[in-house]
Amino acid sequence: MGQKLKIAGWVSLGVLAGALTTVSLQTVARGGISPLPLEEIQQLSAVFGIIKTDYVEPVDDKKLITDAISGMVSSLDPHSQYFDKKSFKEFREGTSGRFVGVGIEITQEDGLIKIVSPIEGSPADRAGLKTNDLITKIDDTAVKGLSLNDAVKRMRGEPKTKVQLTIFRKDESRTFPVTITREEIKTQSVKGKLVEPGYAWVRLSQFQERTVDDFVRKIEEIYKEDPNVKGLVLDLRNDPGGLLDAAVAISAAFLPEGVTVVSTDGQLAESKSVFKAAPEYYARRGQGDPLKRLPAALKKVPLVVLVNEGSASASEIVAGALQDHKRATIMGSQSFGKGSVQTVRPLGPDTGLKLTTALYYTPSGKSIQAKGIVPDVMVDETAEGDVYAALRMREADLEKHLGNGDASAEAEASAAREKLREEARKRLEEDTKKPVSARRLPEFGSDKDFQLQQALSQLKGQPVKVSKTLTERPPEKKDKDE
Repeated sequence: MGQKLKIAGWVSLGVLAGALTTVSLQTVARGGISPLPLEEIQQLSAVFGIIKTDYVEPVDDKKLITDAISGMVSSLDPHSQYFDKKSFKEFREGTSGRFVGVGIEITQEDGLIKIVSPIEGSPADRAGLKTNDLITKIDDTAVKGLSLNDAVKRMRGEPKTKVQLTIFRKDESRTFPVTITREEIKTQSVKGKLVEPGYAWVRLSQFQERTVDDFVRKIEEIYKEDPNVKGLVLDLRNDPGGLLDAAVAISAAFLPEGVTVVSTDGQLAESKSVFKAAPEYYARRGQGDPLKRLPAALKKVPLVVLVNEGSASASEIVAGALQDHKRATIMGSQSFGKGSVQTVRPLGPDTGLKLTTALYYTPSGKSIQAKGIVPDVMVDETAEGDVYAALRMREADLEKHLGNGDASAEAEASAAREKLREEARKRLEEDTKKPVSARRLPEFGSDKDFQLQQALSQLKGQPVKVSKTLTERPPEKKDKDE
């Protein structure tokens, strides 16, 4: 649920393949491969043969093999994944921040698709679509009854193809069709503004290929508007992660050069690495240091980082590095707890494998796997409390999640958590009976954003309304046979 009690996505992007993932995109030539277990391979072959001859209807060979590979990989942990042609294309679009579509951020409301905002300069923006417009039909298909993902797929397509959207504009009480030509869209993973004189807010929603450049441009804009920024809030709430080099770069923007940002450790030699706040660890080949244009004052400006249960992976790397180096005050609620690194290895021109190859550690050597970053100051999401936090999934709730070696949690922690979830479920049931406007959580970055207001109070040295209910969630105590 996070910021709003609803699902949101980018049109033509859909659900980001690789969400909650810190990814290192690379291809590594395999040297020595362990001998194949012949007995098990023979058994697999026997099962394949029996299915081909005995199953109730013919089964395609490619489907059987693909499903076998997918099952083998997905059984390892929640983040390893086999990509077929379609999912591999979507994954690469998601990490690049580029996709083909109409260019609107959307959500679902009362069974219809609601436009949260058109992306500036996109086909939808040029067509005059506005925030709060409702999409009732996509071509000849009524939106009512479609899932958000189904609606997104219908608005996706090839460049220069057309899609007709039927729009209901509430404030004008009229319905009208708009024909839009799809084109490549560049998503904006960085937002920011001066919330008041001297104090800035910068939000990262994902760590994509373009995130660092967009971050630098946004910081330049802010300092051009006010060269004497006295405090900055870096908002990583509901940021599911993304590319490792982008996380290292954002950390380096605030840290002294050369200090450790994150280290990784795994079975392969290349998985045992230390990433530091220096260009050679984040600059892409031939592109130079993207942080050179940043104002020097950014290294010293008082900083608060906001996190919550939706902050995962790359966002936890940034929060952990800034916390360990005492560069920022971390505020909000305990983060997701995804402390593993996935490497994407192409298996051919259009398929690939995303495999967990390492765990990462904060500069002080702490693993956040299945635990998360614990804020320095716990702050509820609203003045009424963190009413739905217990319902949000974290790494420790995922089936087959990797442990962090800490089995010190007491057994009653699970029972206490279930009690909180039951209370939150009842609250949610009551809230669903209210009008949508009455149950919507405030928009991040608005003057009604309670956690942002507390972050500003922290920067100004004013009293902060610390949570009276949030506590550190201890790691799960796993059974010995898991």
